[in-house]
Amino acid sequence: MTLMNEPINRDQQQKKYCRFKKNGIKYIDYKDEKFLLKFVNEQGKILPRRLTGTSLKFQKKISQAVKRARHIALLPYVTDSLK
Repeated sequence: MTLMNEPINRDQQQKKYCRFKKNGIKYIDYKDEKFLLKFVNEQGKILPRRLTGTSLKFQKKISQAVKRARHIALLPYVTDSLK
């Protein structure tokens, strides 16, 4: 009996959820750079939906808010070490 031959139980993985729908957030403020940093990696790229678990509607709002924050220089476009 080896554990390697047993199938992987995919139900044990943690279910991803949209934190905006769960908390009832309707507006994403582009001036809140500390909140937007949660959706940006170390190089300054916007994290995809499959990693953050956000819905399509809110992912579009996040990307728009990050782009606006970059435009008014609250967030950098590119960096070596952001966090």
